[in-house]
Amino acid sequence: MSAVISTSPSAIDLAAVKGRQQIAWSAGDYAVVGTTLQIVGESLCEALDLRGAERVLDVAAGNGNATLAAARRWCDVVSTDYVPALLERGRARASAEGLTVQFEQADAENLPYADHSFDVVLSTFGVMFTPNQEKAAAEMARVCKPDGRIGLANWTPASFIGELFKLMGRYVPPPAGVKSPALWGTEERLRELFGERNGSIAIEPRHFVFRYRSAEHWLEVFRTFYGPMQKAFGALDAAKQESLAADLIALAGRFNRATDGSLVAPGEYLEVVIKRG
Repeated sequence: MSAVISTSPSAIDLAAVKGRQQIAWSAGDYAVVGTTLQIVGESLCEALDLRGAERVLDVAAGNGNATLAAARRWCDVVSTDYVPALLERGRARASAEGLTVQFEQADAENLPYADHSFDVVLSTFGVMFTPNQEKAAAEMARVCKPDGRIGLANWTPASFIGELFKLMGRYVPPPAGVKSPALWGTEERLRELFGERNGSIAIEPRHFVFRYRSAEHWLEVFRTFYGPMQKAFGALDAAKQESLAADLIALAGRFNRATDGSLVAPGEYLEVVIKRG
């Protein structure tokens, strides 16, 4: 994730950026990484105080962590993403648990739902990666009922994942003019995106702990299955790949609190509950 450039969204080919992002997130198999984050979806659904029979929309749902958490609470859930393969993984998980969920391919910046269709609209580490942040936030607010809630889990700029994207950006620069996704992990940006159209915003810093056999194991899993990292390595020659790998191992070591050779790396994120006015 790079420094913010003040270019307006209209001056950037956001459709092209989105197309490249879709290819990146379709690469590898994000579900392998995403499944490890399940606890974040459970925590967010508790923070939202979900009630049975509420209509819930999961935006940029990935393989369905928050989707499943909401369905386990007897909500009427619609799970959306723009990567069909991830929706299929979510569908398989729901089927294995006997949960009824509606899965639909949809763009977070152009949700195909009427105004005020959902009691709760949520996203865990998903909508924050949209190129047009203002449009995505407006769409989430639009489809949420006036007395509903919006729930978010967003990596912070100084988190393990925030630093990971900054590091990868030094090797493969992000598109010029696109705002950093890590801005969604700051209170200032959240209030810019949602403050004017909502009643209250509650923000709680939390940590997801990445647990792997070692830093090298973590890198192997992410390099193989995490689309953005796989694409970053694929864009580099052999020498730069080796350098990036070494830098990523060093980054993991900086966050690692384990002393037995394993990786136990806390990653800060903001758990956000927005109550519509």
